[in-house]
Amino acid sequence: MSTIIKHLLSGTLAVTGRLVDASNATLYAECAFNDEKMAVIYKPIAGERPLWDFPDGNLAHREYAAFLISEYSGWKVVPPTVLREGPFGPGMVQQWIDIDESIDLALYYREENENLRRMALFDAVINNTDRKIGHLLPVGDGSLLGCDHGVTFHEENKLRTVIWQFAERVLTQEEIQTLRDLVTRLKVESEALLQLITEIELAALITRINCLIETEKFPSPSEDWPAVPWPPF
Repeated sequence: MSTIIKHLLSGTLAVTGRLVDASNATLYAECAFNDEKMAVIYKPIAGERPLWDFPDGNLAHREYAAFLISEYSGWKVVPPTVLREGPFGPGMVQQWIDIDESIDLALYYREENENLRRMALFDAVINNTDRKIGHLLPVGDGSLLGCDHGVTFHEENKLRTVIWQFAERVLTQEEIQTLRDLVTRLKVESEALLQLITEIELAALITRINCLIETEKFPSPSEDWPAVPWPPF
């Protein structure tokens, strides 16, 4: 267990604010552990609004499942995330990430860099229906993280994202091998994932990955639904 995960699981949560633009309860908090404080985001399950197209489970579990996929794949594109009890009941707790303020997100998301390519592939795997510009977190060390993965893993293909510059691009052999290794890992971790998403959603997840492996390319925008979330930021 990493030091950050242990801190998130064992620390005392104190809510200090709320992100008012979020449609579900998204609380800013401090997590105190061994005389150290960490800024975190806490999303209690009790504060979630029901979604007609995601009737099963809850958003917090999907956020955690997305973190696990990020870890299993080695992409590490999601901040450290846990499920735990908090002041308003069980929910998702995630390390707060300070972004690189020198980066203009309105320009950045259109680039064709390796960080965005990795995020685009991750979103295709988890079937992210809400990759907005504001959900991209470029960090000062040059890496890129993403947040807000509650509406993911639907059994139907519902990819909605602002990162479409890699559509139809051929996957590298390294990317294909990562996907193959991920399928193998998912079979080992299936029991843990079935605590977070449904059996149908897990089967669809593996099918999506195998489709990426077989086609050897990034997906294209669908003609059956809006391919970009609204509002895009």
